[in-house]
Amino acid sequence: MFIGEYKHSIDNKNRVIIPSKYREGLGEFFMLTKGIDNCLSIYPYSEWAIFEQKLKSLPMTNKNARRFTRFFLSGAVECKIDKQGRILITSSLKEYAGISKDVYFIGMGDRIEIWSSQEWDKYNEDDFDANELAEQMADLGI
Repeated sequence: MFIGEYKHSIDNKNRVIIPSKYREGLGEFFMLTKGIDNCLSIYPYSEWAIFEQKLKSLPMTNKNARRFTRFFLSGAVECKIDKQGRILITSSLKEYAGISKDVYFIGMGDRIEIWSSQEWDKYNEDDFDANELAEQMADLGI
């Protein structure tokens, strides 16, 4: 399970160090793709297979289902951590997430999110009512 928040910097070759706490759970190869809320998502192969199957089960005749599937699959790349613990973030994914220098790795249980520091700071400035959110989650069975 991926939990926690870690800050790292991307180098001038678009490489970033994966936090050591996450490396074992990712395995040798894993997937990096666009995420919701202008971040990137990293999935271990086992979780990616589950997610990809859900995408495949969407009706091809539904325009929004096709768009949703394209969103995730078009930018997806297979990754492998190098000997220094880094991965390469493609230019298109870097641009999508607005990444320039500093990033945050956010553990999300089954996946990891990568946020530009500016987007993460902006997201955390968003005022929300924790009690109201808890009530909404109760409606979802949490």
